[in-house]
Amino acid sequence: MKIYNFAAGPAMLPESVMRKAQAEFIDYQGSGSGILELSHRGKFFQPVIDRAEANVREILNLSDDYAVLFIQGGASMQFAMLAMNFLNGGTADYVDTGVWSNKASKEAKMFGNVNVVASSRDDKYDHIPAQDQWKLTPGAAYMHITSNNTIAGTQYFNLPEAPAGVPLIADMSSDIMSRQFDASKFGMIYAGAQKNLGPAGVALVVLRKDLAERTDSTKVPTMLRYSTYIEDGSMFNTPPTFAIYLLALVTDWIKENGGLAGVEKMNNEKAKILYDFLDDSSFYSCPVKGLDRSRMNVVFRTPSDELDAKFVSEATAAGLTQLKGHRLVGGCRASIYNAMPVEGIVALVDFMKKFESANR
Repeated sequence: MKIYNFAAGPAMLPESVMRKAQAEFIDYQGSGSGILELSHRGKFFQPVIDRAEANVREILNLSDDYAVLFIQGGASMQFAMLAMNFLNGGTADYVDTGVWSNKASKEAKMFGNVNVVASSRDDKYDHIPAQDQWKLTPGAAYMHITSNNTIAGTQYFNLPEAPAGVPLIADMSSDIMSRQFDASKFGMIYAGAQKNLGPAGVALVVLRKDLAERTDSTKVPTMLRYSTYIEDGSMFNTPPTFAIYLLALVTDWIKENGGLAGVEKMNNEKAKILYDFLDDSSFYSCPVKGLDRSRMNVVFRTPSDELDAKFVSEATAAGLTQLKGHRLVGGCRASIYNAMPVEGIVALVDFMKKFESANR
């Protein structure tokens, strides 16, 4: 039986990537050692991290003004790290669109003032607040958004522009490299790898180099300064070598599949199949407003909590795994990141039709 993994993260990886990693796991390129065993200072790993960086630059069309960094600690460490480096006692603007953006703002408050310019929390995060209603801070240290909200199932489709002189920072953990966008509008982008880029263990940080100069190095520990990673090519200490290796393979795969344009086309097709079915059904419901529905994390419910649990159990038995909604909101959730094939969505919809027919 074919298994389709709808987990929100760590999430499924492309099958071809997994097979290549499997082949190189024991003996990497004739070295006699597996990729996990090779020194980050040796001749085999440097080309890996160089390729990972080059792929990110090519896919996101980055200029030399940007550094590409690989940092441990995941996106959650970036919540504090970016504030430590850039807030400097000033005020930062945060848009509160979900659990993770809320956590990010709370971490930033430890290092300066936070202005929550807009929030959809009172509406259970069922939409992205209209940008013309945001109450921005003149001369803010930066403006922060979370581009896709894995728990609430919302996503920005019109990425904002920060006021002149204010760096725009985005947590793109769950939709990085899933669609075309202009990276040059951002001062910084960060993303935990375990959704669209690879396994857990590394965060990708794309940073405009001039911003690193704003950090007071006398107040920020060495390992928490972006300048440390820029100066040492993300290898001041031992980096998460296997996670970076798999990120290189995944970005190879993205390039082979037409880059962001090709991947976006596939993601739009998958999301349309699933949302069209949900909209046509009187059995299932989606709480997210149509214009803000995520193409990465589709949240839905059956008519009752009991049926939700039955749906998840029977779907798992049918080879459709990890469909249980986040523990904070319940319901069901299908995470359909880049690696999820169209066939997985078709299989899910077929099962949903049968479940609906049997449980009306």
